[in-house]
Amino acid sequence: MRILLVVSGSVAAYKALELVRLLRRDGAEVMAVLTAGGARFVTKEALAAITGQRVHDDLWAAEAEIGHIRLARWPDLVAVVPASADLLAKMAQGLTDDLATCVLLATRAKVLVAPAMNPAMWEHPATRANVALLAARGVVVAGPDDGPMAEPESGPGRLLEPAALRDAIRAALAAGPLAGRHVLVTSGPTHEAIDPVRYIANRSSGKQGHAIAGALAALGARVTLVSGPVAQPDPPGVAVVRVESARDMLAACEAALPADAAVFAAAVADWRVAREASQKMKKVAGTVPPPLDLALNPDILATIAAHAVRPRLVVGFAAETEEVVANALAKRTRKGCDWVVANDVSGDVMGGAENAVHLVTEAGVEDWPRMAKQEVARRLAARIAEALA
Repeated sequence: MRILLVVSGSVAAYKALELVRLLRRDGAEVMAVLTAGGARFVTKEALAAITGQRVHDDLWAAEAEIGHIRLARWPDLVAVVPASADLLAKMAQGLTDDLATCVLLATRAKVLVAPAMNPAMWEHPATRANVALLAARGVVVAGPDDGPMAEPESGPGRLLEPAALRDAIRAALAAGPLAGRHVLVTSGPTHEAIDPVRYIANRSSGKQGHAIAGALAALGARVTLVSGPVAQPDPPGVAVVRVESARDMLAACEAALPADAAVFAAAVADWRVAREASQKMKKVAGTVPPPLDLALNPDILATIAAHAVRPRLVVGFAAETEEVVANALAKRTRKGCDWVVANDVSGDVMGGAENAVHLVTEAGVEDWPRMAKQEVARRLAARIAEALA
């Protein structure tokens, strides 16, 4: 395979060098285009040494030697690693003010972008709109990760690690091991209304479930993501159904069937208020707070595991604070699902960037080390692909 690597301006550009090494070890031929911003962080000489090719960084020099059209026609895939907010905006608008943007507008090859920027820049509506527009045009969006940045900040916007980028490029070039498969994923909390103002919920952020949906889509699956109320951006290439309550979520899951696999990562509220108040419940000084009569919510995992149109593989999640593995083993039997992903949520897991899970299957228990939630998602997606193969 022939990869044209576009390196734009980000402190994470150093990861592009390790990515080239991994791609060449796979037998790929790699040529690089270096933007003016990218040259602030890595040198032409370093890229040339590791690619074994001349590095192109000037539009008019390239025209004299190879021409941006020939350069655009050469690769099987153009990988923009890292992709700055500026370059993503130019791609979305079709602007061409340097060699990289001319090549990106002229290429007929598949294009992959790996965003890298400050969390505030990544979450800005302009960036989100640009990325959504590119994804709608068929550009593969790999990442970003959620984690510590060069600045003393943390959040979404961190460039994927080189091994994950290599895997994303492999998936983009291939049909993908989950091509033709439909996978249902649930994510986030549910909100169970008390009155028009108040609700019962939990601390789930949806980071893990959304990461799983994105990782499955990266392997070629058609993914339906049923999400409770979260602040997470929609994973690229994923159909998102937004719901509020557990009953809404169950209805959306049943409507999404049939599916080849289902991953129930949502933290569904076990109970709801039996009688939701139609008006705001007023606080009256000197009176006892009104009692909340609770009713059981539907068991979404058990319902789909026993469904007439049951997915071939049903994966549940067990968020525990004690006896994590023992409770997960019991849950797998009780719910009738195939796998359970168990984790200890007594610390900083809910809303955090990392997770340490135990995968409980018929074959036994696998203890996975603590890692970024994106990496947990990629590892689980790969296991699902193996199971469905």
